[in-house]
Amino acid sequence: MFSAFRSALATPDLRRKILFTIGIIVVYRVGALLPSPGVSYPNVQKCLNSVDANGVYGLLNLFSGGALLQLSVFALGIMPYITASIIIQLLTVVIPRFEQLKKEGQAGQNKLTQYTRYLTVALAVLQATGIVAMADRKQLFGNCPDDIIPNSNVFTLAVVVITMTAGTALIMWFGELITERGIGNGMSLLMFVNIAARIPAEGGNILRQGGGLVFTVVCAFGLLIIASVVFVEQGQRRIPVQYAKRMIGRRMYGGTSTYLPLKVNQAGVIPVIFASSLLYLPDLISRLVGQDNSAWQRFIANHIVKQSDWVHIAVYFALIIFFTYFYITITFNVNERAEEMRKFGGFIPGIRPGRPTSEYLNFVLGRITLPGSIYLGIIAVLPNFFLDLTGGQGANQNFPFGGTAVLIMVGVGLDTVKQIESQLMQRNYEGFLR
Repeated sequence: MFSAFRSALATPDLRRKILFTIGIIVVYRVGALLPSPGVSYPNVQKCLNSVDANGVYGLLNLFSGGALLQLSVFALGIMPYITASIIIQLLTVVIPRFEQLKKEGQAGQNKLTQYTRYLTVALAVLQATGIVAMADRKQLFGNCPDDIIPNSNVFTLAVVVITMTAGTALIMWFGELITERGIGNGMSLLMFVNIAARIPAEGGNILRQGGGLVFTVVCAFGLLIIASVVFVEQGQRRIPVQYAKRMIGRRMYGGTSTYLPLKVNQAGVIPVIFASSLLYLPDLISRLVGQDNSAWQRFIANHIVKQSDWVHIAVYFALIIFFTYFYITITFNVNERAEEMRKFGGFIPGIRPGRPTSEYLNFVLGRITLPGSIYLGIIAVLPNFFLDLTGGQGANQNFPFGGTAVLIMVGVGLDTVKQIESQLMQRNYEGFLR
């Protein structure tokens, strides 16, 4: 990996792309620390230092690199775009127009990207309005007595909402610039940077509260988890595919052998995001309804929201397994894959084209999805077992080497390294292509 980066920096074209990507990341992190107009930055820091952050916004705060609970310009982070992308992807199965656009190639993909941008802005307005309202009602930081927005009139609140929405649109533009003119997938890299920015603070909290021994054990266990995730993320089942020879005009096509790769973790990190959002929805509703301390609110606070509780862990694990099967069923259509193979003269050795191929793919996918979903569930609930060890609860303190963070960081890191190596390979073979 280090040799690939060294070779990339020695190549002028790749060096410009890497420096451009680093420049965009620096500007992005500066915006994540810049407070929104009308927000009292000293009061925000006082609330952050004295009160644990609300667990409902733990995932959003992670994806924003800690910017959400500081109500900065980039407080919403990349989460609205992720949500919009997932919604558009799911709607391609439900809405025939979207499914047709998906099959139209680059032109249809550009149209879907445009819809994703519009939906991102709409979701950013809704999320910014909810967060600003929670901050104005002093519910974002629990029972913090200080006013986060001192002059909380309609105009000031509207300015904060517009600023956060504009920040989300700017982040979306940054991601597209990195994808077009930089290295790697821009949105994924920005998410990687946000998560990496939280690790030093969380590691420092573990060192102060747990001591050197606990910090050493956590780091050693974290390295073991990262190595295990890299191993599983690279694992795949390769189904051999043979293409028959056929004549088109005067040329012979086909006659090649390839394979269809099915990853062990075919769904990625999406099931974890779905499960986290759904699990914290009851607590969010109870807070919006009011603090009447009823029996169901106490049950939600003591068992559903409390991350070290066994009810929370069991429900979280079950939701991840369910959403893994749900997401793979929607995104990986075995009938379409079998039809595409049949159309181009491809077949699996020993399996007849058409319906037998789709049934075989469904059988193999079902067997791979089970260990993949269990793997996702184990990685996601690992931080919950370390909350007592690291002395944390809520969004301010957590085990930094587990769950969504390590899945995203490992996935984005592997994808970026592969893109750098592929571009280096293209330049190394340039002499043979001339």
